[in-house]
Amino acid sequence: MTQKITIQEACKQDMSNHAEAVFPEECCGAMLGRDDTSGKRVVTKILRVENTKDANRERRFLIEPKALLQAERTARAEGLDVVGIYHSHPNHPSKPSDFDRDHAMPFWSYLIVSCMQGKTASVQSYRLLEDRSAFSEESIEYIK
Repeated sequence: MTQKITIQEACKQDMSNHAEAVFPEECCGAMLGRDDTSGKRVVTKILRVENTKDANRERRFLIEPKALLQAERTARAEGLDVVGIYHSHPNHPSKPSDFDRDHAMPFWSYLIVSCMQGKTASVQSYRLLEDRSAFSEESIEYIK
């Protein structure tokens, strides 16, 4: 069964703008929204988070635990949940790396913005399989 994520157009644009603004480094952030009773995931808000990776920021990102805690608090205050993480791949495809898989959690969506030469080229979203062996691509629907 292919999983699906629905993202508001404004959120998509904000993630693309973030990726382009920090190019050639990776951007990162939290996706806030809801999972409904049918399992449909809807992203309604983006929180940009500082990439605090010390080195190799062109290929890696780090979200500090305090930043994730703040994202959880913001989500709860707005009646939402953190439903995923987004980051960019500067001058690389929007496919998850082994590093991405090693640091992911099975219950979140992981959206990757491929930013080629400073412009968004593609956007794909994934969920880590329960056994952590691989990612499964989610279909993305954009809504106003």
